[in-house]
Amino acid sequence: MNESTLTEASPTSRRQVLKVLSGLLLALFVSTLSSTVVSSALPKIIEDVHGTQTQYTWVVTATLLTTTATTPIWGKLADLFSKKTLLQVSIVIFVLGTVACGISQTGGQLIAARALQGVGVGGVQALVQIAIAATIPPRERGRYSAYLSGTTSTSTIGGPLLGGVIVDTSWLGWRWSFFIAIPLSAVAFLLLQRTLNLPVLRRENVRIDYLGATLIATGVSVLLIWVSFVDGSFAWASWQTAAMLSGGLALLAAAAWVEKHNTEPIVPLAIVRQRTTALAILGSLAVGTAMFGASVFLSQYFQLSRGRTPTEAGLLTIPMMAGILIASIVAGRLISRSGKIKPFLITGAALLTVGCAGLGVIDNKTPMVLLAVSMLCVGMGVGMTLQNFVLAVQNTVPLKDVGAASSTVTFFRSLGGTIGVAVLGAILARQVEDGTASGLASAGLSGADSNSAAVQEIIRVAYGDATAHIFLLAAAAALLAVIAAVLLKPVNLRSSLDLPEKTDDAVTAAPGPDQGTRSNTRCRCARSLPYRGGSRKTTNRWASGYRPSPTSTGPPRQQPPSTDTDVDCGPPPATHHRHRTVAPPASPPPGPNQESPPT
Repeated sequence: MNESTLTEASPTSRRQVLKVLSGLLLALFVSTLSSTVVSSALPKIIEDVHGTQTQYTWVVTATLLTTTATTPIWGKLADLFSKKTLLQVSIVIFVLGTVACGISQTGGQLIAARALQGVGVGGVQALVQIAIAATIPPRERGRYSAYLSGTTSTSTIGGPLLGGVIVDTSWLGWRWSFFIAIPLSAVAFLLLQRTLNLPVLRRENVRIDYLGATLIATGVSVLLIWVSFVDGSFAWASWQTAAMLSGGLALLAAAAWVEKHNTEPIVPLAIVRQRTTALAILGSLAVGTAMFGASVFLSQYFQLSRGRTPTEAGLLTIPMMAGILIASIVAGRLISRSGKIKPFLITGAALLTVGCAGLGVIDNKTPMVLLAVSMLCVGMGVGMTLQNFVLAVQNTVPLKDVGAASSTVTFFRSLGGTIGVAVLGAILARQVEDGTASGLASAGLSGADSNSAAVQEIIRVAYGDATAHIFLLAAAAALLAVIAAVLLKPVNLRSSLDLPEKTDDAVTAAPGPDQGTRSNTRCRCARSLPYRGGSRKTTNRWASGYRPSPTSTGPPRQQPPSTDTDVDCGPPPATHHRHRTVAPPASPPPGPNQESPPT
């Protein structure tokens, strides 16, 4: 496919679009899968590398954090260099990080390798969004957003199932939960080489705000590290707390100052200030928290609280995967048909809130039917909101800014997932620790004999109650997505790739202050005319271009050399005015036997 075919405003053929999407969606699938495939394998991985519950959380958080920090940088680079080349570079970085994860021997090595992997994930996720936005108009994009949302959501929720199968297969082991991505990444690289051809639209004077990205990532990291260790390694009221809180807030304040004074900020404030973008960011934060929280902690709940195997834990999340696929496909087609996006965002955010609230009342003996219904609601909510918040922003910006706008929303969605997983993981660890200690004290047991049935039951109860607690917090976050969706302005998705530009012809064709909007002889200032004893109907008669009879008195007035004529507004009121209006262009000049219209 040539470059011009992809960038024309006319709808691209379905076959050509699907051909381009094949490589893009495979790359997106592999990158997202890598973030979740380890969730079912994490209990086994942490056991083999002799890690802790805090390291359990940070194996996921490290990837999300570097993904969040690098996503806007990849978006800026897309405004300077070839999107295809950048996408292939990000795949190579992802593969290097994947290999490092597979050969890690300690928890620290695994966390560092996952951080490198997150750099590639950030590039793939941001550049796929940008490439699709440069290929398909927003209204047509609603039809294909089902593929995008389905791919992202299936890999996000289906990762635990695949990871469980790999761990339970004796001749594979948990390291293959990382190595499985290498051949898929190679196929995606080759498909992109053959199918993706986009023009390089360089923006002039583009500068990358490395300082702003570093300050944001460092400030968020310091605060997340504090959340992970407070009340465990040190007390709330301690010098460590004071140092980390003040340091993290100072770094974020410095980042805000840098972003405000930078001509090319990593988070463009001009776009963020727009109402649609601001509300989409708020909704994306909530969706990211709920989605990543569900994918990470539900697998742990099924294994540690319900005693299921990794494969069974993955299978039990099928209702969530089904909800994502069904909702994303149906909503995508309806959005493309109607051009309206707000009703689907409101419905999806409401379903997400209801689903998280349902999971907020579970314990270690909750019926599976209730769990399935709640997970189905969560899946449908994610499927209807995940990509549509990005689409709402892309519809409001010109094509030249779509990279920065898309990466900004993706940045905050990843930030929401990062903060959500870190905070919810820290709360889960505290709740499990307190619940286990309380249960052991009540039963008069000690934790030394952790393999006894009584101790295992206490641990299952603690994990069940703690999981319910964090999903109540996720429901509160999802409620913010409902508020953001309700406050969005109802708009119709445009059918062109770019916003229409104002031209001189359009300005000339627009009605001026003297021109009528319905008739060329309509008087626009009739409403300001004083009149005697006349009704509004009489006034409208003047405004509609009423012409007096030819017997009107007064000498004929010499017409000016223009296409305009002076039309009297009717019987003279107390104060008489003449109003110039544009004459119909098709009116013929008076004949020799015709009388000129009186003045």
